[in-house]
Amino acid sequence: MNEQPLSVTVVGSINADLTVTVARRPGPGETVMASGGGISPGGKGANQAVAAALQGTEVRFVGAVGDDAYAAPATAVLRSSGVDLSAVEEIPGATGLAVITVDETGENSIMVIPGANAAVDADLVDRWRGTVADAGIVLLQGEIPASGFLAAVRAATGRVVVNLAPVVEVDRAALLRADPLMANEHEAGMILTQLGFDGDAAVAAGPDACARALVEAGFASVILTLGAEGALVATPGRRQRIPSPSVTPVDTTGAGDAFAGAFVARLAAGDDLVTAARHAVRVGAYAVTGHGAQDSYPGPGAVLPGQE
Repeated sequence: MNEQPLSVTVVGSINADLTVTVARRPGPGETVMASGGGISPGGKGANQAVAAALQGTEVRFVGAVGDDAYAAPATAVLRSSGVDLSAVEEIPGATGLAVITVDETGENSIMVIPGANAAVDADLVDRWRGTVADAGIVLLQGEIPASGFLAAVRAATGRVVVNLAPVVEVDRAALLRADPLMANEHEAGMILTQLGFDGDAAVAAGPDACARALVEAGFASVILTLGAEGALVATPGRRQRIPSPSVTPVDTTGAGDAFAGAFVARLAAGDDLVTAARHAVRVGAYAVTGHGAQDSYPGPGAVLPGQE
């Protein structure tokens, strides 16, 4: 464990989530009845920041919201969980918006309108370069422009952790700074393809082959998230499966972000990769038993699935 826990800076997206619930998702040209329609806070960057902060980590955020009515609900849980929003800029226009459809099995489909997140480019990140440089860990996702991603990696003096979701084209050298790279199997295949490897073949060969291929591509460490199957931790010469406790899912929205934030929180506290992943799979499992993203994340003192 670290004598002094590291601080975390998240450079990422902030969204308002519009969630509807359906018995099943509609096919092409089909109309189905739905319920819900409420607005809740989301965005991969914000979700991960909240998850980390709720685990007791000092978190700062670099990002942007619009000057519209969605900005306040989009940042409400960030504020209440103690994330420092000094480096979140308000710009003219719309806050990022995600439209989420959840079926009766808890599976979801998500459409994202970037809004203000499109302004988190190199110029904005450079204005907050000190916030990035001062962090022990910098956490990045794929919901901001590639130039902002590159600027954040260049400014980072601490450890860089990347969850490239969605998978977008980013600078190769910047991406390979990830330690670890976090991805699900589908994303891992797309990242391998982006790096010039046969991503489809790696995915078809299974998680172990996929993780090995990413390490061989140049990543110092890789965390593959496997949903209900848990996670796989890979470094040169070592791969270890981390099983997830069994739960009944209600809504899988934001579960991967819960994992990522909790994982980074434990890294910041000094845990090794495997120990951090063991904690993170329990937090991810907890998250799928509640509705929404940030509202489903465990706070201090919560009893996690599989916790003795």
